[in-house]
Amino acid sequence: MSDPVEEFEAERASAIAKMSRDEELRAKSLDWMLHADRYKYSYNFRWLGRPIIKHPGDVLVMQEIIWDVKPDLIVETGVAHGGSAVFSASMLELLGGDGRVVAVDIDIRKHNRAAIEAHPLSRRITLIEGSSTDPGVIEQVRREAREAKRVMVFLDSLHTHDHVLAELELYGPLVTVGSYLVLPDTFIEYFPKGYYSDRPWDVGNNPMTAMRAYLAAHPEFEVDHARGDKVLITEAFDGYLRRVR
Repeated sequence: MSDPVEEFEAERASAIAKMSRDEELRAKSLDWMLHADRYKYSYNFRWLGRPIIKHPGDVLVMQEIIWDVKPDLIVETGVAHGGSAVFSASMLELLGGDGRVVAVDIDIRKHNRAAIEAHPLSRRITLIEGSSTDPGVIEQVRREAREAKRVMVFLDSLHTHDHVLAELELYGPLVTVGSYLVLPDTFIEYFPKGYYSDRPWDVGNNPMTAMRAYLAAHPEFEVDHARGDKVLITEAFDGYLRRVR
């Protein structure tokens, strides 16, 4: 007799693989993202009361990863309204133990800091204000990571090639084997050139280009296609990187 659990997982994996090769569906998904972005779609959701600026599918994949890896430290660059940090803290709360979130941003606005610090999960969150690539900030993060056994990193601050590549070089070594480095906003490479005319990033200068350069020099990380290919409507095309050695 076949194992129903194995059968279900094999069927699911097959469907994801076929879906990832469906160029028409991928094109439709990208068209949908462009259309929905007229209304700032990714700004429309909250997690436990705090705005979380992400596509819902990416949030689902992130909870899968956190549940599977069971990190005791999650490092995030980019705080905004704090929804992502609260999401990570809530997952760590479910896992039990003393798991912590260290969240870095160059400008943590007073009202956002007050709301995060007043949140019931604030005891799990450490906020660091400063550039994610500043040596002093990096040293603080490294101190926080010193005793951690399983470390995960989400990089979601300034989206230019040079900044993201610098972040990858600085934060990549913190990620423990078997854990993940998540890189949102790789989708910028697939949006029309000049789409972000008021921002310093564009096609050819974004997290995707930085990721490609980093992976070429760092074989210890691989794109986990099994995570990313099932989302389709995502900010993180190929952006779920697993440390394999």
